[in-house]
Amino acid sequence: MKEDLLFDFNVDKAAKLVYITREFDAGLDLVWDAFTKAEILDQWAAPAPMRSKTKYMDFTVGGKRFYAMINPDGQERWVLQKYTSITPKTNFKLYNSFADKDENPDPVGSEWDYNFSEENGITKVYITVYNESLERMEGLMEGFRIGFTMTLKNLDELLAASKQN
Repeated sequence: MKEDLLFDFNVDKAAKLVYITREFDAGLDLVWDAFTKAEILDQWAAPAPMRSKTKYMDFTVGGKRFYAMINPDGQERWVLQKYTSITPKTNFKLYNSFADKDENPDPVGSEWDYNFSEENGITKVYITVYNESLERMEGLMEGFRIGFTMTLKNLDELLAASKQN
């Protein structure tokens, strides 16, 4: 696993935007699948010691992913994502909100825009997150940065293990 991969995380509070750029030592197909297939997402998309469990996922425009991040004590934090645009292997967009176990979303959420590119076996993922509420953004930001960094490290480890198999 390469150690000098780019990881950039910037916040523009005035615009209510978060910009994340991350490189992965893996090909585009593998990284795309890691972000778009439930069985792979559930292996990395929660910061330890939590785990991710997808109840259902329909990766189509208008489709949804409904999943929980589960604490070691079994407490669930549900998330509802609605896919608004998909250009295979290049880009997808979704609307993300916390929800209750019955799929009732919080009144405010965030818009996520994922862009993928590959050069020389290194895949770069550009993520832009727009928060509808500055208060929500500020409330989540410290934990979000730490948690998202941890989940991307999980993905690094998963990609490295898959390259060895």
